[in-house]
Formats: sequence, structure tokens, C-alpha cells
Amino acid sequence: MTENVISARGLARTYKTRKGPVEAVRGVDLEIREREIVGFLGPNGAGKTTTLRMLTTMIAPTAGEATVAGCDLRKDPVGVRRRIGYVAQGGSSAPEATIGEELVDHGMLYGMSRADATASGKRLIEQLDLNGLWDRQTKALSGGQRRRLDVAMGLVHGARMIFLDEPTTGLDPQARANLWEHIARLRDQLDSTVFITTHYLEEADALCDRILIIDNGEIVAAGTPEELKRRVSGDVVTLTVAHEGQAADAAAVAKGLSSDGEPEITGVTVRFRVTSGAEVLPRLLRELDGVGVSLAGVEVHRPTLDDVFLTLTGRTLREEAA
Repeated sequence: MTENVISARGLARTYKTRKGPVEAVRGVDLEIREREIVGFLGPNGAGKTTTLRMLTTMIAPTAGEATVAGCDLRKDPVGVRRRIGYVAQGGSSAPEATIGEELVDHGMLYGMSRADATASGKRLIEQLDLNGLWDRQTKALSGGQRRRLDVAMGLVHGARMIFLDEPTTGLDPQARANLWEHIARLRDQLDSTVFITTHYLEEADALCDRILIIDNGEIVAAGTPEELKRRVSGDVVTLTVAHEGQAADAAAVAKGLSSDGEPEITGVTVRFRVTSGAEVLPRLLRELDGVGVSLAGVEVHRPTLDDVFLTLTGRTLREEAA
């Protein structure tokens, strides 16, 4: 039976300010299972960073309880630190140090012997496609190589739970896609559990087994990418009629098929929602042809994670990243 690597109940953090207490996180409940890649999304100021900092023991919760990697977050924060890896957004490698020096020093900080840290480091650079770079200075690495080194440093002490904070920020699309493959391998080949924050919706969609969305200090949605997309009411169908005078007739047909109120007419364009665009489209085309409506175009837009984020928070994640 799969065990939970993280279990939290009522996790909260309140800050004292001159204007009074500010509730950054308000009673978060979450469970993360073994060998899961979980994406953690939220607008700026939603409590995402505060939650991450609590789970990684950088700040203490003011209420609630949690176990992380088998250790009580409040009673045994040192135990939590020994069992997790954390990769900060800005990275942590020294430019003049070599890959080998960074990995060995990092392992020894966790109490490993030099020999054990060396052996673990060399296994990781092979698994993360850094072969032949043991003696290379980190300043000579590409952006993607440097991020893979950061991941290796987070795992060198044998952690099976790793937190990745915006791991692909600043990488070009090719390096980003390459890192996605390596993060998936952490789960598939190393049996690691990954908790990842990201501003890239396509990243969360491609990588994550489950996604948690936080807003106003509370988890407002949780599920697989597909489950979350189904929370947005159906597909959007956009019809472009050949003549503006036909838009009203097209809208009348669309209304009979719509799952969400009145179709929207803008010039020669009619837009409406249906439960399943693929299923409705053949019938729609037959009925439009039957009333003599000529089409210049038709599009079916399936909900994206950005649509989910917008529906739940009133903002897009791309706006937050800007």
C-alpha cells in the first residue's frame, strides 16, 4: 500500500504586522503519496511560498500539524531536513567549485563520509546526464546542466522526497523540456517523490500526477490535470459564419446544444460552451447546414490549466509570472 510522504492538517501561518495579524496560510490540508509528482500553483501572495517554507522547515507553522518524510514537522524538524532535498529557485552552486566538489561537500554537510558522498554523487551525475563533468567548474555549465546539478545536490544524501522551487525558470524551451524528462525519471527510476512549484502551466500539465491550487491561503482545488480541466464547464466552440446576417441563425442552433447559457455573438463570430465538442460537432454541422448557415470556420477549444486557474482565482498564471 502506498504511504503518504507528506500529511498536513490545518497547517497555518500568521504574521504579526503593525496593522495587525496577517493570515498567510489558513488551515491547509494536503497529502502527498510516495512516487508522486505534485505541482503546487497559486497567485502571488496566495500562500504558496509560505506553505513551501513551512514544509521544508524554513519557518514554523503557527497552527496545525504535519509529517514530512516520516518526521513530525514541529517535533522533529531536523529529522525532516535530513530526509528531504530542496532546490531553491536561484540555485546554490558556487561558480568556482567543480561539480564533484559541490556534490561531495553537500553530502558531507549531511554527515556522509567523503567516500559515500563521492559514490552517491557519481551515481547521480550519471543518472542526470552529467557524465564526464565531475571536474568541470559550475560556471562553465549550461543553464540546464546547472539545474540538474542543483537537483543532484538535493538528492546526494539519499533523500527520496525533493522540493523543486520554480526549477525551470530562466531556461530556454529545449533545456526546460530536457529537465522535465529528468524530473520524471526521479519518480520512475529513483522512486522519488517530487513537490514542484511552477509558473508554467504546460509544465504542470506535462509533469504532474496531481496539482494543488492555493488561493487566499487555502487549497481551492486538487486533482489530476484532467480532473481539474473538467471543472471548467465544457469545451468552447467558436463558429465564424460566412455572412453577418447568419450569426443569429447560427446562435439559435448553438443554443439548442449549449451547456452553458446564451451563445455570444460578436460580428460574424458565435461562441458557446458544450460538454464535449468532439461529440457535438457532427450534429452541429448538420443542423447549421439544414438552416442554410454557411461557415467560414469552426474551432473547438478544450479547457486548459490556465482556464482552470482563471476560473478559480480570477487571474491567469501567466499574469502572475509577468
